[in-house]
Amino acid sequence: MIKITPVMKDLLDKALADGTPCLIGTASKDGHPQISPKGSVAVFGDSTLCYWERSHRSSQARLGENPNVMVYYRNPARKENPYRAGCIRFHGKARLVTSGPERDKAWDLTNHEEQTKDPEKKGAAVIIDLDLIEEISGNVIMKKD
Repeated sequence: MIKITPVMKDLLDKALADGTPCLIGTASKDGHPQISPKGSVAVFGDSTLCYWERSHRSSQARLGENPNVMVYYRNPARKENPYRAGCIRFHGKARLVTSGPERDKAWDLTNHEEQTKDPEKKGAAVIIDLDLIEEISGNVIMKKD
């Protein structure tokens, strides 16, 4: 069962301010990978993450082709970070949400700094339903039943 812990939430909430925004790994339909920094990754629910997609570039296009994503968090300097090398990898399936209450909630969870980069709120929410959370060593922290 996946249930994001308060420590994980706190680490993600502070990632951008710490200068360690999460990296989002996506892949095209034919498997070509890409990594993009996202400063707005937040806990959406017990087993879901979200981020605000404001660039409307290749990572958004890839989500339409292949929903499999990985969110990579790393900050070994955070003393409360108990994970090996300060790393957590969140694996899941992403979906783009362009209207409605889920989009509104993701916007509300987006940090102020990222919101100021999209003052007209033209972006979209990306909701990630998690399948697996692991350390850098591959040690499984949690997985979906």
